[in-house]
Amino acid sequence: MGFTTKQIHAGVKPDPVTGSILTPIYQTTTYVQDSVDEYLAKGYSYSRSANPTVDALEKKLAVLENGYGCSCYSTGMAAIQAVVQATLNAGDHAIVSDVAYGGTYRLCTKIYARFGVEFTFVDTASPEAVAAAVRDNTRLILTETPANPTLKLTDLAAVSKIAAANGIPHAVDNTFLTPFYQLPLELGADIVIHSTTKYFDGHNATVGGAVVTKTAEQDEAIRFVQNASGVIMSPWVAWLTLQGIKTLSVRMERQSANALAIAEFLEAHPKVARVQYPGLKSFPQHELAKSQADGFGAMLCFEVKGGVQAGKRIMDAVELCALAENLGSVETLITHPATMTHADVEPEERERVGITNGLVRLSVGLEDVQDLIDDLSAALDSV
Repeated sequence: MGFTTKQIHAGVKPDPVTGSILTPIYQTTTYVQDSVDEYLAKGYSYSRSANPTVDALEKKLAVLENGYGCSCYSTGMAAIQAVVQATLNAGDHAIVSDVAYGGTYRLCTKIYARFGVEFTFVDTASPEAVAAAVRDNTRLILTETPANPTLKLTDLAAVSKIAAANGIPHAVDNTFLTPFYQLPLELGADIVIHSTTKYFDGHNATVGGAVVTKTAEQDEAIRFVQNASGVIMSPWVAWLTLQGIKTLSVRMERQSANALAIAEFLEAHPKVARVQYPGLKSFPQHELAKSQADGFGAMLCFEVKGGVQAGKRIMDAVELCALAENLGSVETLITHPATMTHADVEPEERERVGITNGLVRLSVGLEDVQDLIDDLSAALDSV
């Protein structure tokens, strides 16, 4: 069965009571049991633990990622938190991509480090650096690829091989490419993380997260955290996300095509100092991008000549591109990582990994691409 068919039909079926083609929103706290002896006979007791609408989304995402199971969360950060809590204890060590979403960095360094968990932020684009960072107490490798916001890639097969050789689970944040373009479990990873807020929703309407696992054991451990910590996704958010996913493939194709055209325009513009987009032949890891994914995605970043002030003027001058956090939506969003998405990362650490103060991140939407190019061109002309 093809991906587009699965994104529409997997995990859902007509409502057995009414025949509704859409999964109902089971907006309920609790579920009446037939008897004490038949407790949980229908599979549900309390919506913090499980909900039929959320369950339908979880089944769909597990199918799309070719995983064993999936659990959905109130936010993408709650999903990352569930992986950390399910795999790490005080005294354990984790390897994390040195370029990652600022919230991931904040969670590791400002929260879990206080409880005796150690984190090493490694250039996971180098398998050799990952191997060198492994310790006797390493219990998790967490990679983000393409990385937010520089688009740096991790060789998933190579890092998964290192993880497997050391008995360490490899978790991959696959938010930027989605399973339509990249399947980390097929490349040897053990766990896949998503912010469903982004491309799965696609419409700036919800916040949510998901964790897809390769084995029943992993699924059980992470579901325990989901229930115990009370961070399950709401049925309303799950229902909206179920609708968004139905158009994921067509949105990704159009947005990615738009992103390539914009990246080529920016690369040729005399006022642009550099552009980072995996689909460009000039991108340092272009061949890896082609070999481990079926597409390049709709995220890019660039830096204009004139430094920080020039970059800020660009972001203030655009009219069609919205200056906002988030990504993956049908609207094109422009973001200043240093003051927005990665503000909690120490300045010297941002500079070290290439998140400069003049870096501009662009999440390309579904608008007519010439309109987006015209908007960016006018903004560049104003610098």
